[in-house]
Amino acid sequence: MITSIPGKLQMQHLAWRAGFGENHLVIEDWARKRRKQIVDNVMIGNEKEKSEPLIVTDESDLPDTPKKEMTLEEKKMERKMQMQGIKELNIAWINVMINTEHPLREKMALFWHGHFAARTTRALFSQQLLEVIRTHALGNFGDLLTEVSKSPAMLEYLNNKQNRKAHPNENFAREVMELFTLGRGNYTETDVKESARAFTGWGYDVDGNFQFREKEHDRGEKTVLGKTGDFNGDDVLKILLEHKQTAKFITTKIYKFFVDDVVDEEKVNALADKFYASGYNIKSLMQNIFMADWFYDKRYIGGHIKSPIELIVGLRRTIPVKFEKEEVMLSFQQILGQVLFYPPNVAGWPGGRNWIDSSSLMYRMQLPQMILYDKESVIMPKEITPEMGMTQYKAAMQVNEALKKQYAKKISAEINWQPYLKEYDKVKRENLADSITDTLLLTNMRVNKQLLDRYADSSSRESYIKTVTIAIMSTPEYQMC
Repeated sequence: MITSIPGKLQMQHLAWRAGFGENHLVIEDWARKRRKQIVDNVMIGNEKEKSEPLIVTDESDLPDTPKKEMTLEEKKMERKMQMQGIKELNIAWINVMINTEHPLREKMALFWHGHFAARTTRALFSQQLLEVIRTHALGNFGDLLTEVSKSPAMLEYLNNKQNRKAHPNENFAREVMELFTLGRGNYTETDVKESARAFTGWGYDVDGNFQFREKEHDRGEKTVLGKTGDFNGDDVLKILLEHKQTAKFITTKIYKFFVDDVVDEEKVNALADKFYASGYNIKSLMQNIFMADWFYDKRYIGGHIKSPIELIVGLRRTIPVKFEKEEVMLSFQQILGQVLFYPPNVAGWPGGRNWIDSSSLMYRMQLPQMILYDKESVIMPKEITPEMGMTQYKAAMQVNEALKKQYAKKISAEINWQPYLKEYDKVKRENLADSITDTLLLTNMRVNKQLLDRYADSSSRESYIKTVTIAIMSTPEYQMC
């Protein structure tokens, strides 16, 4: 029964699914309030915190010399500069996730980042697409779809600049239907061919602005999903949104990301009907999910494997950490298999059990100790390159002795334990282990105190809290939320 789940556990569940977890005091506070009040607050976040754009590059960083006129050395320098820009954007977004007072907006943006997956070698294009996603993350799906479809990053990635009336390129039109709206099997090859004609002429200029090239557009009559007319790209997107299957497809993906990998068709259909009737209001859909009694059923609590980004951000929101070199977060992402702005393919990261294998699980469990104990780790992070997007990054857990000295390094970090320690000021010494466990793990089961005490430093209250916390974060259970 839903009522058998403690209020604190329900709120922990909400905090992780609608964000990246919350601290002990926040969960205690939420557990004393009505669900609607908490969900309403989660939906709007801190009203004073606006969605500030993440800017690491602008048009001034674009090369003055056309690429075809560059020397090999100039091309090499340009590529290096663009890759550095994408790395800086990655770090900037991670830091926003860690520090935001509106976690749902960033969690929703993380979902859309995987749904509208694109890779580009241009930092400005990645930045523009992220801004579109963050701006519309909890807005209207139709607006989001349109803006993403007109973004240079997506048009470049899906080859629509090569889509001309004389030589139609179907790649963009196909993925818009298969991955962004209807889902595979809900359209025909004819629909793809006709839609591709409608998207002819959609491109962008050298500064990254959407550009409609009239001369390249096919103005002939087209038939898409049973409708006939002189359609352009905007018309096709409207036709796709008119189909309830789009609402069903999007709702299903959101359900799998925020609720459970195993889809409950009855629940999804009910949510999709409301989503469609609302005109694709994303915030309304999420509110319906978080307010539903079934969302807090014990079968959904603690059953989601944290993505690498959720794991990294959640740990750093729990205990403030300042790395000497923030670039270390790129190494974490590479080894764990999720590098922001480098999805494996246009379908995004598969998620679920795909996050875990023997080497990545071992590294996940070592990560809290490496960061919070400043322990030495042996890792061989691979250089981030666009070509590696198709490869799942793996931890080099087994290296020969010659390489160990070369790659062994400590993660230099400044740990601010004080805010975390203060959260437990009012907790009695004998209840600390249970209280910390209840905050960090989404389970009704108690951790074996004897086992914890074996790893804990009991020389002082502060040392005990720190060592128990790190021990719990190093368990397989901490990988779940």
